[in-house]
Amino acid sequence: MFESPDTSGHSSARPLTLADYGWDADREYTFRSRPDGLVPARVVRAERGQCDVVAESGSVRAIVAQSTVDGDGRPIPCTGDWVALRPAEAASSPTVVEVLERRTVLVRSNASRTSRSQVLAANVDTVAVIVSLADRIRRGRIERMLALAWESGATPVVVLTKADRCTDPWSAHAEVSAVAPGAAVLVTSAATGDGMDALVSVLAGTVVLVGPSGAGKSSLGNRLLGEDLLSVGAVRGNDGKGRHTTAWRELLPLSGGRVLIDTPGLRGVGLTEVDDGLDQTFSEIAELAADCRFADCAHVTEPGCAVRSAIESGELTQRRLDSYHRLQRENTYAASRTDARLRAELERRDKQGARLRRAIKQSPNFKA
Repeated sequence: MFESPDTSGHSSARPLTLADYGWDADREYTFRSRPDGLVPARVVRAERGQCDVVAESGSVRAIVAQSTVDGDGRPIPCTGDWVALRPAEAASSPTVVEVLERRTVLVRSNASRTSRSQVLAANVDTVAVIVSLADRIRRGRIERMLALAWESGATPVVVLTKADRCTDPWSAHAEVSAVAPGAAVLVTSAATGDGMDALVSVLAGTVVLVGPSGAGKSSLGNRLLGEDLLSVGAVRGNDGKGRHTTAWRELLPLSGGRVLIDTPGLRGVGLTEVDDGLDQTFSEIAELAADCRFADCAHVTEPGCAVRSAIESGELTQRRLDSYHRLQRENTYAASRTDARLRAELERRDKQGARLRRAIKQSPNFKA
């Protein structure tokens, strides 16, 4: 029997139901079309070829049907997925036979820089971007993670942790808020409990914690859970970097029908086709661009560029625009890996640029 953790650190004896893991009437209605004998379940932890799932009858280790793993583009089960499960029979183990439609999905580019991407979590409602105030604030990393979060379809929240180890947390809050338009930015300390009530008030549905190792994700998660269910490790003293204490993504129920997904620390956060995510992360640039003279303005040297004018007036910083351009280029490259026409266009531009640079160098007026 499952027991539900509460915020006091004690467990209640009430058995958990699928509703405690986010199952709702809409999903129940659509599931009725599945063949008899299948039951709904949610993936708590996924591994190669098998996963831990929770169904109405309890938690089981299930194998994943081969057709789900490599069949005609069908998704591989990931933490947070809802699946159709065939319960154990006399001669067979519990089996995941289908991944149900994902409402939202948090995806990053594969570290190998191939056309394949990595699903970090599925069916999330809130993406909590964790930033440690005990370390240097890296605005570019925050912008990058916010682009992924907005693109997922979930609501991003930036959580500044370890406020007890920062001399001026509210100055840091202002700095981060400047690069997170439209997202709530909260100052917290898992050690002292400061800011936790405000954080709980903005977390909704399934909440995924994302950020680098050592940012305090697991400590924050334990505070939200009310007990130490997640492994916590010390930050290395020689360089201030965190150790990977979370080895896999796992899902745990919170109070109030919410669900928590803890993730391993992210060393790299590659973008993969996040057009909408970039527009929302850099919403002030998108708004300024609407007043540019040319609809395809690149905001570099074009006349009548409203974005460049905003930089000259001090309304927008050059760093912010540089970050926007950098992530745009990365996003375009990621899209080109699956779009042959776009890839050919980028190659054509590269060749034109190379020819132009050669012509300039061969000019008699060129000075190195």
